[in-house]
This record gives sequence, structure tokens and C-alpha cells, in this order.
Amino acid sequence: MRKQGRGPRLSHILWGGSENDVKDAPLLKQSQEGMSCTLDSISHSAAQTQRLGMRLGELLRGGELILLNGQLGTGKTTFTQGLAQGMGISGNVNSPTFTLLKEYVSQVKSPRGNVSRPGLALYHFDLYRLDNPDEIIDLGFEEYFTSDGVCVVEWAEKADLYWPTDHLDIRLKMLSETKRGLLFAATGTRYCDLLRQFQKNTYVTTGS
Repeated sequence: MRKQGRGPRLSHILWGGSENDVKDAPLLKQSQEGMSCTLDSISHSAAQTQRLGMRLGELLRGGELILLNGQLGTGKTTFTQGLAQGMGISGNVNSPTFTLLKEYVSQVKSPRGNVSRPGLALYHFDLYRLDNPDEIIDLGFEEYFTSDGVCVVEWAEKADLYWPTDHLDIRLKMLSETKRGLLFAATGTRYCDLLRQFQKNTYVTTGS
């Protein structure tokens, strides 16, 4: 499947817990390749990486595909833990390195808060030990990617050719012992809208 070209870049942001939001601007555009946009951010600690994930998780409504890429120790699982918290999942979330997939279900409380019911499902994949991308088909994983749940895939680059065109790709890189760079690349109208809302809801300070 041909990869989409990158579209306009949203503001570069530094996560610093500021009370100032990045100004909203018409930074998305439609092209022949389809709509795409990117957003750069920097996290200064694991806690901040997790909080970024939580902010994104709060916006998810089901059916999203989020691809996480980055070397060992860059914070993919940490980000996913925060995303799960934002979705309302209270259980312990860790990387399914040996099982490839773990499933979690959020709990939605009643207005009175004394009864809960199952909410969104989170399908957490880790392809680190995937030897052959065809295993995704053999194991029936492709059904998850078109389900009503939220799919988060660590080491997604191991199966690049299998992902639907529309998705949110997050690339993490190590900048220092504690600092991480996160590049959010959205493809498709739905994911660009999601990224724009994420930008609005995340307290940031504008960088150079």
C-alpha cells in the first residue's frame, strides 16, 4: 500500500504543563494524496509522556488505529499506559511482547457512580517479536483493525504494508536520558481532526 505524503505541520510544541494553549489555525489542507498533518512535541519525563497519552485517550471514541514506532526505551508502552488511563481503563497495562496482543476494556460508570458497564475495548499489540508480517493475517489480527475498539500497535513498522491508509502514526525518539521527542503524523480527515483536537486539549508552550 502506497504511503501518503506528509501534509502541513502543526505547531511544534513543548510539553511543560503551561496554561497556554497553542493557537488554533487553519493548518490542515486537502490534497490529491488525501488529508494529512503532523505535530511535533517534546516530553521531559516518563510522567509527561504518559500524560500526553492520557490526553489522547480521552478523545478516542472507538475504531481508531494508532501506530507507535521508536527504539527500545523511547516510551511506547509508557504512552500506551497513559492512553489507557484516558480511556477509563484502570488495570495494569504492560507490553504484550510474548503474546503479541492484550485486550483491555474500559468501565463506564452510571450517572450515580455506583454501577459500571463495559465501555471501549483497547487492543494493545506489540510486534517486536514478529518474524513475518504475514503472521498478522494468519493470527486473525486484521479483524481487530476494523473493529469498534481502539488498536494501539507498538513496533508497527514491522508490518508497514498491512496498515489501512487512514491512521495516526506516533514516532518516539530519545533526545536525552529523560527527554523524548514525539512526532504525531495523521493521515485521513478523521485523524487530522483528532490531532487538531488533541492539540487544543493539551496544555503546551510554543517552541521555535
